[in-house]
Formats: sequence, structure tokens, C-alpha cells
Amino acid sequence: MANKNLGNAKTAKNDEFYTQLADINKEMLAYLDYNPDVFRDKTILMPCDDPEWSNFTRYFALNFQLFGIKKLISTSYAPDAKAAKYGVQPPLFPEDEQDPKFDRDKWQTHGRIFVLDRDINGDNRIDIDDLRWEYLDGDGDFRSREITQLRNEADFIITNPPFSLFREFLKWIIDGGKQFSVIGNMNAITYKEVFPLLMNNKAWLGATGNGCDMVFGVPEGATVAEKDRQKAERLGYKGNYTRLGNSCWFTSIEHGKRHQPLPLMTMADNIKFSRHKDIRGLEYQHYDNYDAIEVPHTDAIPSDYDGVMGVPISFLDKYCPEQFKIVNANDYRKSKNVRLKPHGLIKDKEATITTPGDQNAEREYEQLMQESASSELLAPGSDGWHINGKRKYARIFIRKLL
Repeated sequence: MANKNLGNAKTAKNDEFYTQLADINKEMLAYLDYNPDVFRDKTILMPCDDPEWSNFTRYFALNFQLFGIKKLISTSYAPDAKAAKYGVQPPLFPEDEQDPKFDRDKWQTHGRIFVLDRDINGDNRIDIDDLRWEYLDGDGDFRSREITQLRNEADFIITNPPFSLFREFLKWIIDGGKQFSVIGNMNAITYKEVFPLLMNNKAWLGATGNGCDMVFGVPEGATVAEKDRQKAERLGYKGNYTRLGNSCWFTSIEHGKRHQPLPLMTMADNIKFSRHKDIRGLEYQHYDNYDAIEVPHTDAIPSDYDGVMGVPISFLDKYCPEQFKIVNANDYRKSKNVRLKPHGLIKDKEATITTPGDQNAEREYEQLMQESASSELLAPGSDGWHINGKRKYARIFIRKLL
């Protein structure tokens, strides 16, 4: 049901998931533990971040001086833009009309910008009470020139972007060359826009919450499965909350967890002692069409195997770049007849075996290589990973360094 919720965010454009302070705090503390000055004298931008609902602005405003932040900027979408783009109509906040800056001609069509960079109220500290706001010229879309200029000013982009626009949002960040920490769907690992960043150590998973239950607030009236609402209540959140079990942090901010080597057993010890029945007492299997072995569980990676191994995408939560190197699966095909898919991961249910015949193999291979620009880094589940003719789920190829 958690994965169904994430899917609905894509199809129904229901992207209103509000991150909890506790989850933000755990992730940010991991960065601060690694580098206590990571945010010092830096500008942090939080686009797509309605401060009336979101906790990101609240969190960094409350810790502005503690972290030594130079400037905090958050922007929100106009209500009309939310309704048109995401199918969500936020309620009118009564305090808006009481604010001297409230403009009845703008509040529906213009986004807002919130800035914190100095003591406004004269209490000799900079905190959430010093946030000031004004209307944006546009609706607050992160793709606009107005918000892009704010991106160019910032050092960090930190937010929970609309899940349905995750690919585009991440590209927008990368194009600006900014460090970031954003929440997304674990399945985004397999996107052709995302995986090359992970392979080349330009991005990695965050320190917390990866593949575990995270609780998110939702707007009044949002559809929440009863099972997920009850799970959120058991986790201490009662009311307009849901839980998502397939969410994770994508980041380019260093944290200590990613530099902790994974404890491993030798291949012989895995075969003898592994808790997994598909490993214990059996040999590691080789793929039919890739020069690599299948390792179906991260904790079953053999410490003494120097060849290429196919591991689950959940391996990335344990990935230590000093211990392993992620390699391009295309480089380990046993034959050029193994067709490449230019659009990334193909799940088992979506296709049959598509290895072309000998006569057309070379031509199709060259054409697909040009289309994919050698960026097809994950072997496609139903087209590439076979053991004794049986299709396997997609895997990441790795090679041991240590």
C-alpha cells in the first residue's frame, strides 16, 4: 500500500506529502556529525516548500544561528498553480487576510518567497520570528527564471519536491551545480537520469529513512488508505498522516554512514553459514548473458570474489565507495546480441526476452548505443538478467575494491 501511495503521486499528481521535523532532524544531524560546519556561512534554498505546511523552513529557521547559516530562502507555489498542476487545492489560511502584506489580487496567482538572514524584531537573535515574506512575480514554479535565479544564489537545495516531478527537479539542481538533499521514491534509483549520478559518486543515498517507513502529513481531505493511516498512528502520528515505506533521501552532502565498510563473509562461509536458503548449501550462479555472478542479498556479497557481481538496488543503502565500485553492466555482456534498452529498467512483467537475431544484432546494437549514449547502466530485468533461462529482477553491477 505504501508503494501504491507513491504511484498515485505520479498518476494523480497528488504530491502533497509533508515531511516530519523528526525525519528532517535525523538526516541533517548525520551531515553535521560528519562536518559540524557544513551549513556555516551558506545559503539554503527550499523551493516547493510552503512554510505554512512544510517543516523544512521551520527546522532551519529554528536552527539558523546554531548551524551558522548565512541566508535561508523558501518559496511556495501559488494556490492556483497547485490546483492546476497537482490537482490539490490548499485551504485559505485565515491569517492571510490579517497580514498587512495580504493582496487579494495576488494571493491566488502568485507564489511567495520567505527569507531569513537578519534580526528583524530586535531581540538580538535570528530565528523563525524574523522570517519575512513577499509575493513572487510568478507562481513559484521551480522551473521559472525567477526561482532559477534563487537556485543560482544558493549553496544547498534541501526540500521534499513533488514526486511526480522528481526527475525534472533533480536535473534542475544538477544543472545548477548545487549540493542537495531531497526526498524521493526509492525506485528513482533506476531512473536513467538518476543512476549515472549514483554510479559516478555525484549523488548517494542519505543516512536515514531509506526503504523504511517515513510518516508524512497530508492535506485535509486527502485520500489515505486506512492501513497506512493506522500504521502512522502506531508510529505516533494521529490525524492527517500517512506512511510511505519506499521513500528515501537523495543527497550530495557527505555523511559518515556511506564510508563505513560492509562486514562480509567469504564465499565459502556464505555457502556454509548464510541465513538465506538461496545461498546456503548452494553455489553462486552466473548470468547467462553477463560475465557476472548473481548475489540476491546484500549481506551475501562474498568478501573474496574479485569479479563482477549483480546486487539488489537496496545495496546502495550500504554502499561504501572505498569498498566497492559500481560498474557499467553494458561492459560485461557476453554477446552484443544482448539488446540494450535506452529508457532504463524493464520490470519482469513488462516484456519478454528481446535478444535480437544474429542478422540484425550488430545494427540494432549500434543504434541503441547511440540512443542511450552508453548510459544504460542497469541490466534490464526481463531483457538482460537470466540464469538458466529464468528472468531475474534488475541488479546493480559492482566490483570489490578492498
